Amino acid sequence: MLRPFFTVAMTAPGRHRAFRQIVVGHVALLSVLAWFADQTTDPKKLEAIAHFILVVGIVEGATLIGWRLTQLPKSQALEFLLTSPIQPHRVFLAELLVGILRFALIWLAGIPILGGLAFIGVIAPEDLGPLLLLPFLSGMATGITLTAWVYEPVSVRRIGEVLGLFGVLIYLVVGVLAGEKLLQWLIELPGPLRDGLFYSIVFINDHNPFGVIRYWFNRQDPFYVAWIAVERFTITVALIVAVIVIATSRATTRFLGHFHDRHYRPIDSRRASQEDQIGDRPLSWWAVRRVMEYSGRVNLWLAGGFSLLYAVFLIAGDQWPSWMGKGAFLLFEQWGGAAAVACALSVLAAVPGVFQFGLWDPTIQDRCRRLELLLLTELTAGDYWHASLAAAWKRGRGYFFGPVVLWFALAYSGRNSLLEVIATATGAAMLWVFSFAVGFRTFARGTTGGGIASLMTFGLPMLLAGLVRLNWLNLAALVPTGLCYLPLRPGVGITFAWVAGMLVTGGLTLWLTRSGLGSADAELRRWFDANQGRHSAT
Repeated sequence: MLRPFFTVAMTAPGRHRAFRQIVVGHVALLSVLAWFADQTTDPKKLEAIAHFILVVGIVEGATLIGWRLTQLPKSQALEFLLTSPIQPHRVFLAELLVGILRFALIWLAGIPILGGLAFIGVIAPEDLGPLLLLPFLSGMATGITLTAWVYEPVSVRRIGEVLGLFGVLIYLVVGVLAGEKLLQWLIELPGPLRDGLFYSIVFINDHNPFGVIRYWFNRQDPFYVAWIAVERFTITVALIVAVIVIATSRATTRFLGHFHDRHYRPIDSRRASQEDQIGDRPLSWWAVRRVMEYSGRVNLWLAGGFSLLYAVFLIAGDQWPSWMGKGAFLLFEQWGGAAAVACALSVLAAVPGVFQFGLWDPTIQDRCRRLELLLLTELTAGDYWHASLAAAWKRGRGYFFGPVVLWFALAYSGRNSLLEVIATATGAAMLWVFSFAVGFRTFARGTTGGGIASLMTFGLPMLLAGLVRLNWLNLAALVPTGLCYLPLRPGVGITFAWVAGMLVTGGLTLWLTRSGLGSADAELRRWFDANQGRHSAT
């Protein structure tokens, strides 16, 4: 039964092309990180690189496993498979196994790079366990957990969002404001309650992938004990495996129900009229509703809440109360400070624009069915552009709250001048507009542009980091991501190179927008004519 699933996964042109792109990107990214690791002797920077490798695993797992499984029930073509003798849970488990093995092949491609670091002595041989196994298992857990979450009924997801908000508040209070002063906060509580809360928080803090990496690569700490590191690693791996098993079981049982919810859910006649919201642009209204089905509010609360606390810390300066923790803020100060955090959030805000989730579908069959209806209407390229713009802005604008409060704090505290902050904000706006122009141009050509979008969101920030590391700041200013970072970087500010980067990026944005609007209708029709009737293109 499994053979057809593996055959389609590795021979379908679209999926095979995406697989090759991710492998190349993974190897290139690990190579850059390995170079950074070889160039540094600071244990803290090595720890930061290990954390970044962990983040790479989580992102790739969410993409390779979670994205495929969450998109699968959207296609009504799945109904033919679900009504065949193959039981629905076997269909889900087969697709899950395919995603896991594709993910495993990608991580196997990175073993020579990490093994080379161990061979030349940059890392110890025993470090390969946390650097390989933890990111892989964390990526699996993220992809499967996201899938189980998406498959849940709407009522369950709403309850989950409330619990998520509560969890964010706990993290911001306990993990950020209390931080290393936690015991001082708890000392006034009754003994049993104090001890229970303290040991529970410490266990959660230590027995998670990031906590394990932090302790494992902190060998210079006089309190470091090797067997404790191994114990935390083992317990964390066991917990992750338990999460994978539970999430897989839940997603398997909800697979068929989620498919029915998407395609056979009755329309409630008591729903309020949407005519006023639709207005004269029904495509824009539909695109916005589509991207906001899973709004990701928990991520916005977390990013916005941390940014707000960080801004208060910057403004307080030496007046920050001694009974409040500041370890989390000092850690980010080592990683580039508020300028880096604001830049990262600006990139997140631009992600919906470059990926064009509003109008495009994950498979060629679904895209053809969508275009078969849209191309029969009187919609113009301007209508597509407006719908994409409305969806991208609605989805990504919340992430700009963090940069705005951080920019205000940097200007108010005197760390940066008002002119530098204005220049950075202008650069962030230019980055967003440029990202959207790139995304719409790929949409107009009839392609998803996943490779270009990944380059924009992952490749350009890594390129910027490498150029800054080499102190090639004039070249870094020509990278679009650098437009919202370099003006705030100490010792850089506003330079002629930054102005040149703004002009180049602005010119590219204008050209991409005009060419996209001018050729969208003709190129979409050409793509539809070339791809209708294809059965295994993704």
